[in-house]
Amino acid sequence: MNKEIKIKKGYGDILFDMPVEEVVAILGEADELEAIQNATDETTTVLRYGDSITLFFEGDNPTLSCIDVTDEDTILFGKEIFDLGEKEIVELMVSNHFFEQDVDDEEWGERRVTFNEGNIDFYLEDDELMSISIGK
Repeated sequence: MNKEIKIKKGYGDILFDMPVEEVVAILGEADELEAIQNATDETTTVLRYGDSITLFFEGDNPTLSCIDVTDEDTILFGKEIFDLGEKEIVELMVSNHFFEQDVDDEEWGERRVTFNEGNIDFYLEDDELMSISIGK
């Protein structure tokens, strides 16, 4: 599978707004399936594929809305993103015209670097990238 992040579009062949059935046709059956009820009584369907990718589907006819990636072979703007630290990630994003960033230290210990205009969050621990959350 292609493991390239496409900002606001998807991850490899998996694109935002795809229904569950299309994603399963590409990736196969998930290792884990979960339905989460939120405060407004809407359901989020979560598909987990090992430890490398988690997909979130929302809506009446659930479509892909968010992707969490931990696969170390992931590519962003031609770079193996999990080989980079915070400074290099910020430089890569800025060099690709994503300037506005928000940085927070999460209570569970990770540092989150967010680029809102790209709908992407990078979670780091001791300057090591742990996961990426991509939204549409």
